[in-house]
This record gives sequence, C-alpha cells and structure tokens, in this order.
Amino acid sequence: MARSSTPPRRHRVLVLALDGLLPFELGIPHRIFDRAKDSEGFKLYETATCSIRPPGPVRTDADFSILVEHGPEALATADTVVVPASYELGPVYEEGRLTDELAAALAHIRPGTRLVSICTGGYVLAAAGYLDGRPATTHWSSAEHFQRLFPTVKVDADVLFIDDGDVLTSAGVAAGIDLCVHIVRRDHGTAVANEVARRTVVPPHRDGGQAQFIQRPVPEPQLATTTAARAWALGRLHEPLQLRDMAEQEAMSVRTFTRRFREEVGVSPGQWLTQQRIERARHLLESTELSMDQVARDAGFGTAQSMRQHLQSALGVTPTAYRRTFRAGAEA
Repeated sequence: MARSSTPPRRHRVLVLALDGLLPFELGIPHRIFDRAKDSEGFKLYETATCSIRPPGPVRTDADFSILVEHGPEALATADTVVVPASYELGPVYEEGRLTDELAAALAHIRPGTRLVSICTGGYVLAAAGYLDGRPATTHWSSAEHFQRLFPTVKVDADVLFIDDGDVLTSAGVAAGIDLCVHIVRRDHGTAVANEVARRTVVPPHRDGGQAQFIQRPVPEPQLATTTAARAWALGRLHEPLQLRDMAEQEAMSVRTFTRRFREEVGVSPGQWLTQQRIERARHLLESTELSMDQVARDAGFGTAQSMRQHLQSALGVTPTAYRRTFRAGAEA
C-alpha cells in the first residue's frame, strides 16, 4: 500500500527524568510508544525525555547517569506526561510535598494534558494534587505508605494499573509496560496495541492484578493449577460457560477452584471470563464486519444488549461507537 503524502500528527509524550530514576522504567514509554504505527507505517507517537533542570546529566539508581537534552519547558509541548519511579524523591516521598524545583517544572504542563505515572512515580502526581479524590495505584510494597501520606487518594493495591481518564497510574515496575500498552490500545485499538506487544515480546493483556505478586505466607506445596481450565475456556468463549464446568477441567471442587483461581490470577473466574469476552468483542468489532448480534454471540455475551452493557461499563463507549472509532482508524 502506498503511503499518503502527509503523515498524521504524532501524539507527543514527555517522560520526566528525576534523579534516582530506574533506567528500566525510564525506557518503557520509549519502547512501547515508539513502536506504535498506523496501517501505512507512520509512527503514531513522538517520545522525548526532559529533566526538571536545564539539559544535563541525571542520576540513576545504577552506576551511570544519563544525559537529558530537554529542560522542564519541554513539558509545555506534551500531550501526555509520564513520570517513572525514582529512589530519590526526598520530601515528595517523606512528606508528600513537592520541592520548589519540581513544582516549577510541573507548572509548565498545560491544562488537559494526560498524566501517567509508573510505580512510585505516582507520589509525584499525588503531591502535586493531581490524584486528589481519584482512584490510583502504585507498587504494592508502597501502597500502605502511599495511602497514609495521601489520604484523599483512593488507593487500590491489587491492580496492575488504573485508567481514570486523563490521569493513569500503574503498579510496580513492569506494570508500566501493561499501562503503556493499554494507552496504545485506548488511543488506537487492539490491532495496533497487539502488534506493539508482539514486537516487544510481551502479552497484550496480562490476567489479574499485582495481588498475585504480593508476598504472602507460603502455602503448602501443590501441583494443581487453573492453567488448563483457562485455556479450555478461551477456546469456548462463545459458549455459556459455568464455573462448575471450569472446575471440572482441573478435577477440583468449585470452592477449591475459585480460591486457587484467585490466588493465581488475582480476580474471580467470572471477572476473568468477562475480561476475555470484552477483549474478544473488541477484536471482532475492529477486524470484522459482523453484525452486533453476531459479535455478541461469538464473544459469549449472548445478546447485543448484554454486550453493550459490558462494553459501556468497561470502556465507557458503546460497541457501535467503538467500531466507528477504530474501524475508521484502521481504514484511514
């Protein structure tokens, strides 16, 4: 396919590099957003890094510093600002307040700019007041401290990320990948996000939340898992699956299966099935011309009305609006 003469305007992402940053987390937005391309091969995002000081070196938590070429004024050019974690947040972490230097830098951000934090980068957003009264998450090991420091924030330590519209927060470390892939999916649909995930060699959507990574007392050794039941269910999403049927795949009682499922995945079997059916519906709405009734049947919702209710609740849009947005983007 020949390219059009004019590439689309790229969504500009600014990553704020603070002293004590974790190099892995700093690189996540660049790696994910810079791989997102439209159907003609044009990049959909432009990602840059800036500091709260004039251009120069920024310390990392490793044995090297990085040279950042943009100062805080670059934040005024951002459509999205990403704040990765830092181990040197000082009064932000200890007292819940911004330093004068950090406050002055954040003042460059334009109203309406989308704000994103990775791991303990959420402390910066909270100290700046962006999370007041909002749901948010952070690394599970910091969640209790985060909640004490910022009592008006509705902290959820069990999830991998929270999308609250113009403010999004992720749990610890690699959950930043999940959040950035989610943002690509939200902006440009599952086809683009899945391609980014495939090239990054990560799953496009991870089951469950960070509850599955929280250290708890070690249970008695057990060989049984729910992996086979999940694989069995994924091949039958269009069928009216019952919890009893899934438990039978693992030769477990319903009670034991439900408990084991929550331990492994972080959500109930019913919640997981709904998540998978929503993803199936999104894929079909983007990639096929099937009627709404057929999409609903193939995804396992049974009726178009049921599918509409679930997508409206999960995504905030109707199936018709979702298809109009992302089919148009794929065909442009």
